[in-house]
Amino acid sequence: MDHENNNRGLIDTNEALRIAESVELDLVVVSQGKDAPVAKILNYGKLQYQQKKRQSQGSRPTVKEVRLRPNVGLSDYKLRIDNAIEWLGKGDSVKFMIRLRGRENQFRDRAGDLLDRIAADLSQVGKVQSLDKRSLIVQVVPA
Repeated sequence: MDHENNNRGLIDTNEALRIAESVELDLVVVSQGKDAPVAKILNYGKLQYQQKKRQSQGSRPTVKEVRLRPNVGLSDYKLRIDNAIEWLGKGDSVKFMIRLRGRENQFRDRAGDLLDRIAADLSQVGKVQSLDKRSLIVQVVPA
């Protein structure tokens, strides 16, 4: 393909290089085909920049948030832990937050025990980055 995205078909390498030089661009082999390699006429520096940018965007680790109440049921707790294990396996970090409402504030120790239980259950697949019992948050990163 040339610089205007027109398919030139099968042409000689020397002719393709001459066309690329005439428009002051580079001849870049895109894929090594069985019959003949596929090449494009484009700015090679721009192509490298776009590839590097695309690669850095895809590798950003994300933080998944899970909010719980201190009196969470067993099945809900297991579901949240299983999701967290899956996320940690993919390379994401997980942040568990426990919310207290009204009279639940009287039983902050139960919320702290729940944080300890979460940290213990996720110790196989991740490591605890921060455990803050005052604000009732635990953050786990992949091991």
